[in-house]
Amino acid sequence: MKNEGIEGTERFQSPGKGSGLRAVRQFAVGELVFACPAYSYVLTVNERGAHCEHCFTRREDLFKCGKCKQAYYCNIDCQRGDWPMHKPECVAMCAHGENWCPSETVRLVARIIMKQKVTTERTASERLLLVKEFESHLDKMDSEKEEMNQADIAALHHFYSRHIRDLPNEQALTELFAQVNCNGFTIEDEELSHLGSAVFPDVALMNHSCCPNVIVTYTGTAAEVRAVKEINPGEEIFNSYIDLLYPTEDRRERLLDSYFFECQCTECTSKSKDKAKMEIRKLSSPPESEEVRSMVCYAKNVIEEFRRAKHYKTPTELLEMCELSLEKMGAIFADTNVYMLHMMYQAMGVCLYMQDWDGAMSYGEKIVQPYSVHYPAYSLNVASMYLKLGRLYLGLEKKMQGVKALKKALAIMEVAHGKDHHYVAEVKREISEQK
Repeated sequence: MKNEGIEGTERFQSPGKGSGLRAVRQFAVGELVFACPAYSYVLTVNERGAHCEHCFTRREDLFKCGKCKQAYYCNIDCQRGDWPMHKPECVAMCAHGENWCPSETVRLVARIIMKQKVTTERTASERLLLVKEFESHLDKMDSEKEEMNQADIAALHHFYSRHIRDLPNEQALTELFAQVNCNGFTIEDEELSHLGSAVFPDVALMNHSCCPNVIVTYTGTAAEVRAVKEINPGEEIFNSYIDLLYPTEDRRERLLDSYFFECQCTECTSKSKDKAKMEIRKLSSPPESEEVRSMVCYAKNVIEEFRRAKHYKTPTELLEMCELSLEKMGAIFADTNVYMLHMMYQAMGVCLYMQDWDGAMSYGEKIVQPYSVHYPAYSLNVASMYLKLGRLYLGLEKKMQGVKALKKALAIMEVAHGKDHHYVAEVKREISEQK
């Protein structure tokens, strides 16, 4: 296909940021700026059997691939549509059996390589930016990232070399993995559960801001970009690359580590939300600044420790870890402090996994109001929290509270996902069933 661009927008050189996307007409709040089909995508292993491998539809009557018995599809059309991408993986899974365990990134890169072998023209995902134009930032990678890159390349060779002919050379693979790590997206559902990974070149063109004017949501395997602020002609279109809950220093660290730039957006320069995000408990004698610094250090360490512990500790042990850290941090931090909220969110997740509905509800009730303050308007994080709470309330037969929470989620989702999105229809149905 020819480079036809995206109506209402243009690619331009953004001062200090490289290529970017800007509006050439006005976009109202909730308006679709553009949609982008995935150039390549892969369903996460944990969702196999619950979602179609090809279109990501969530349904119960899927049927499995007759060969590998691992991939599931809506119907024969979805299976045929996915076969060119699934075939090498199918053969590899059959060959390796229980030892088949490439990371999601490796699986995605394998699909990108297969796509590039059969694609000679610009795709519908590359109206403004080609995959080969992705930044790799190889010159900025530290030794740890280089080692991870090499491990991914080794895994690609191990699991796919017999099933994909003529893999790119070492240098090309090094660059491709670095490009995917900097430009890949995670596809999530309405509760922000991870469904898979994908590459959306035109979406990747947008630069980052901690006060974005658009939000990215997903319909199946397509990304949709909607305005969450009024955008005027000539204004740059900004997405957020990261979770915006955290204070400026943390966000900048994350952006520098993952995307190799220092954010200079208005939120990072003004730090206007940092005081509220780092709220200290009101005590008769306020803690010394050194005590606060020490507790921030503890909070960051425990967050990282918990992330690692998810892989080897039992749910009961994880919940205890959350409770102990909350008790310790609560001596200095207010309940609205983002580090407290982080561990409450983890605790809520563990409670949901353990089917401790009352425990999950208790944590959710503490989280949802501070989230509404700390996150920007029309945040998916706030919507998903109201959604989880609403569904918990209904499950616990708290009908009035459930409907109220679902309506708050719906108000955000109608802007972020669009009024016609099937997630919006699902929530409306849940509300109507309570009448």
